[in-house]
Amino acid sequence: MNNKIIVNCDNRETRVAVLEQGELVEIYIERPIHQRVVGNIYYGVVANVLPGMQAAFVDIGLERNAFLYVDDVLLEDSDESSQGSRNKSIEELLRVGDKILVQVIKEPFGSKGARVTCQITLPGRYLVLMPTVKYIGVSRKIEKPEERQRLKNLGDTIKSEDMGLIVRTVAEGKKSEHLSNDMEFLRKMWKKIQQRMTLKDAPALVHQDLNLIYRIVRDLFNDDIDQLLIDTKYEYEKVLEILDYISCSLKNKIFYYRGEKPIFEKYNLENEIEKALRRTVWLNCGGYLVFDQTEALTVIDVNTGKFIGSTNLEDTVFKTNMDAAKEISRQIRLRDIGGIIIIDFIDMSNEKHEKMVIQVLEDNIKKDRTKAHVLGITNLGLVEMTRKKVRQGLDAVLMQPCPYCDGKGKIFSMEVMSGKIERLLKKMLTEEEGEAILLEVNQNVAAMLIGSNGINLKKLEEETNKSIYIRGSDIMHIEKFKVVMIGEEKEVSRLASPVNIGEVYLMKIEEPHLNNPYDGIARIQGFVIDVQAGGAYVGEEVQVEITDVAKTYAKAKVMKQ
Repeated sequence: MNNKIIVNCDNRETRVAVLEQGELVEIYIERPIHQRVVGNIYYGVVANVLPGMQAAFVDIGLERNAFLYVDDVLLEDSDESSQGSRNKSIEELLRVGDKILVQVIKEPFGSKGARVTCQITLPGRYLVLMPTVKYIGVSRKIEKPEERQRLKNLGDTIKSEDMGLIVRTVAEGKKSEHLSNDMEFLRKMWKKIQQRMTLKDAPALVHQDLNLIYRIVRDLFNDDIDQLLIDTKYEYEKVLEILDYISCSLKNKIFYYRGEKPIFEKYNLENEIEKALRRTVWLNCGGYLVFDQTEALTVIDVNTGKFIGSTNLEDTVFKTNMDAAKEISRQIRLRDIGGIIIIDFIDMSNEKHEKMVIQVLEDNIKKDRTKAHVLGITNLGLVEMTRKKVRQGLDAVLMQPCPYCDGKGKIFSMEVMSGKIERLLKKMLTEEEGEAILLEVNQNVAAMLIGSNGINLKKLEEETNKSIYIRGSDIMHIEKFKVVMIGEEKEVSRLASPVNIGEVYLMKIEEPHLNNPYDGIARIQGFVIDVQAGGAYVGEEVQVEITDVAKTYAKAKVMKQ
């Protein structure tokens, strides 16, 4: 089957990659400095009750108070059939200062605190214990009716009267003793949590979920996985110890990776992760997807791209959409996209093709452990779906907003920036008493400010009645500029030119002169050097002598080679 789990550990972070049929479908990253809080159980204090929102804020000891919605408040006597908290308002259920036990179900995002629930769940290998309810559930992924009934009967015999449980997918086909041992372990864990709650003052952490590697072994490592490879000996040995209690039969699938190449490079995972951060994803057929994510929803656009097909337009569109449906479901899992998702497939006139594409999308979405629903096609022909948002997406974990564009993803053009700087210069120079100014800007913006043969700069000097020197920089951001000096003409002009007549330099000819390709252009500290006969040496380093120095550039000649 070629299903693998690849684990990479170092001091900075732990990364786990899940491969299905050799393709990367999920990536998990955990860093010591950013401890995961989902699954943790806290003894909290109600800080605010908001009737208008039918919610409360609970102090659980984190930086921001956690959000508790009324439907997540569970009364002590509630069970599966009881409406419990749903029939009461938040102010009837909670008061400021109340101490309650809550579990984090959604990580803090941006300025929002964690979301919590009073409905506690303790996951084990085969069961999920629910100490605050009384019903028994069986994983939806177990489809055979007779097996579902068998597991429900087993659950009914091993559970306590005052607790509920869910039988997990991995329990399919397992014997009663496996479930009994798991139930006993979870019952002891719940007892310890209750003891800690009586010993600690709220707000306090009373139960922390396992770290990433052990959660993966508990939740994902099963008979469907062919190999679990770990590149750290200590963690490899720890996992073997855990499997002594969980499932000894899986121990022969654990391998300690000793290769020379880093494990993620060996399986080409670094490249796959980088691709998952890109806006555009290419399909095998030659078409491509475009992902646009906002705070409220994610939009995915499907395009034929380079795929021209071989039969007719309808067939080309159908094949592109079929490829897209498979890749979209993989990318949603890999990027961990949550919330509302809108997919703009290429319009299909054939209703049968339309249904087949939706079916492929639904079939592939079923492989996702996170709850996702394809809601259908809207009146505008867009496919609408939702996916539960539990943790931050891959881009939020690995990337940060651009400090230059504040996350817009675009910057001002050179034309716009040159105009903006011109306006600022005019305003600045009316307020300053100096004769001249030296400005450092991006070298491309400098070219726009100076203009062909310095025409733009001359006009600006006439308007302001000041001498203006522009220094181009290849490291200056397009949207940034720096006033180097304002003062007397002599001082500014001396500082503006980094070269003098007669000086000799070894410099690289960067490009041919725009108007005279016979000459070449070099730069020193962003200052343009027009090298006569330098066009033949583009890309090479040559020795040149400065022959003339002007306000915006200098001339030089190539010395004998």
